[in-house]
Amino acid sequence: MNSTRKAPAIGGGLSASAPEMRNVKLVVAYDGTDFRGFAESDGVRTVMGELRVAAERVARVPLELTGAGRTDAGVHGWGQVVTGRIPAELDPARVQHSINRMCGPAISVRSAEWVDDDFDARFSATSRSYRYDVWNDRDPHPSLARVTWHVPQPLDVEAMNTAGAALLGEHDFASFCRRAKVGEGHPEKSMVRILQRAEWHRVGLEGVAPVESSPLLRFEISASSFCHQMVRSIVGTLVEVGIGKRAPDSLDATLAALDRASAGKVAPPTGLTLWHVGYDGVRWDADRPVGWSVS
Repeated sequence: MNSTRKAPAIGGGLSASAPEMRNVKLVVAYDGTDFRGFAESDGVRTVMGELRVAAERVARVPLELTGAGRTDAGVHGWGQVVTGRIPAELDPARVQHSINRMCGPAISVRSAEWVDDDFDARFSATSRSYRYDVWNDRDPHPSLARVTWHVPQPLDVEAMNTAGAALLGEHDFASFCRRAKVGEGHPEKSMVRILQRAEWHRVGLEGVAPVESSPLLRFEISASSFCHQMVRSIVGTLVEVGIGKRAPDSLDATLAALDRASAGKVAPPTGLTLWHVGYDGVRWDADRPVGWSVS
């Protein structure tokens, strides 16, 4: 059975009238096109900002919510996970319905359930999966423009998959990541990650083209976790392989360089979706030495 705790009063300390609080897990989808990213930021519209305001209107108390990943401006979500403590008297299903009435269709809570107090959307996660969609045709597709990257040059899917295979396993992905700023005297965060999947395939479109000749390409990638802009940098580099600008066997050297300048351009955010967050097993970095730090 999940435990409960008293919520601190707004003025500090505990209030006899403060409601009991329980930890809730929300699975959230969103169209990131018109947001300045997922995480809250003063003065700009963000997914978490709107989600928290709506949740507080339902809960009628201030809330602290945690997301599984900080997606950039323009990036979408299908399996984003959010946790936080809300009044135990609330019904998660009704919370879900109320938030969706206020935030839909740009933001939609796909499910809501009580979880143990020690479950955390970010720190309990053991894997994350993204999808990146490319519209690979000479002409743009208006109805897919918000959720795909339009690449007019023909792409060699086999070559991109050959190149992507070199990234599988545990590597330092410094060549594909934007370095996080750290305070003076603090060590830089590690960019070592374990990549479990990196695969391109075609997606069939009814009435447009069968799977084998479809211009809609999808890249599916899963890892223990990702550093900033890692997925978009990998996509941009693999697309350069696909158009013949890079050799399929060049990714080993790119990894070894540990230099962002050695990889390709960052792909635009429009095609990227945080698809799934896994919570099976234990975090891959749980047994790393003291001082080990990932973003």
